[in-house]
Amino acid sequence: MKQSFSPLQTLLNEKVETYNRPFFIDSDPISIPHSFSKKQDIEIAGFFAAIFAWGNRTTIINKSKELMDLMDNAPHDFVLHHQPKDLKNLLGFKHRTFNSTDLLYFIHFFHHHYKKHDSLETAFSIGLHKKDINTENALNGFYDYFFSLPDVPSRTKKHIAAPKNKSSCKRLNMYLRWMVRNDKCGVDFGIWKTIKTSQLIMPLDLHVIRVAKRYQLLTRKQSDWQAAVELTETLKRFDPKDPVKYDYALFGMGVMEKG
Repeated sequence: MKQSFSPLQTLLNEKVETYNRPFFIDSDPISIPHSFSKKQDIEIAGFFAAIFAWGNRTTIINKSKELMDLMDNAPHDFVLHHQPKDLKNLLGFKHRTFNSTDLLYFIHFFHHHYKKHDSLETAFSIGLHKKDINTENALNGFYDYFFSLPDVPSRTKKHIAAPKNKSSCKRLNMYLRWMVRNDKCGVDFGIWKTIKTSQLIMPLDLHVIRVAKRYQLLTRKQSDWQAAVELTETLKRFDPKDPVKYDYALFGMGVMEKG
């Protein structure tokens, strides 16, 4: 028996088909990790690109490329084996409110983590519980782990979001989409297996919010974690196993089609 869809579900599915394609990569920050093939390089490059992802997308991509150049386009090798003189080359780096103080701590964390772990996935799975319906505990656990090293610069804490701080965690949710989703379409990487696609939460981009409210998929006024969960739960009516695929539809309609 053929499955019937509502007009809105049909529209969203069509837009996912339109935008979840390789052409999407070049103008998106996900292009940065796509320039690497080594798993750890993808993880680190993707993490920086996601953290930098606010403002103009061209600027985000250019600043991410600039940082990768400073890390000799081998971020995993850099974080593990850098010398003091290599760190000096990073001191002039800045992207919006992210500066070299923040960057040096990020490098310090990655060095600490990759000395003991083969993948950044374990940094997120550390807080994940078996029965979790979403990534709230994973993101809170990552926040605590990320800032568990001595002498954390207080200013750096604003660059990593957490649900417990009422943030929508847009950039980290986007990063998890990149790492976890695996639909063979060539955009998301699907290299992490601990988190399920059904647990992912929608990245609450301003364009996504605008289109979601237009189609009455989101009612909450605040752009916080609760709003991100609300939108994701609404989209689960259309696909309970992979609701975040609709990020392509809502973002595409908001940016490519100007909403």
